[in-house]
Amino acid sequence: MLENVRVAVQSHRLAFNFWARVERFADVREKAEDLLRAVSLWEKRGTLAAHLSHGEKRHLELGIALASEPVLLLLDEPTAGMSPEETDETINLIREIASGRTVILVEHKMKVVMKISDRITVLHQGQVLAEGSPEEIRANQRVQQTYLGAIK
Repeated sequence: MLENVRVAVQSHRLAFNFWARVERFADVREKAEDLLRAVSLWEKRGTLAAHLSHGEKRHLELGIALASEPVLLLLDEPTAGMSPEETDETINLIREIASGRTVILVEHKMKVVMKISDRITVLHQGQVLAEGSPEEIRANQRVQQTYLGAIK
């Protein structure tokens, strides 16, 4: 798994040189190790990606995405298929990696959206229904009527 992240870091930092020994790039390995720590996978660094749990695979994907040092990160349903525990871990991870960058999240789990977001745009049939803070969205009558039915 460390190699997955190391190759992602190397692809961003260096031109590929298939004749150079990997040990020559200590800074690349160090960055990969830092990323595995950041996504809470350091303890499993020697594990093959195929042997990770579903949630751990998603965290590995985030580590690989972070290797390019993006200022904008697009996440499409990052908690899909996760257990409640994995979802909570991923919410915390996304909060941490959002520091210093913009994260655009497409998510249908309202718990996730409300816990992570500073600003929310609600779409309905391809149109913007509402925009605002989690508190504003939670209190928005149009959002409530559209997604929860008429409130009496």
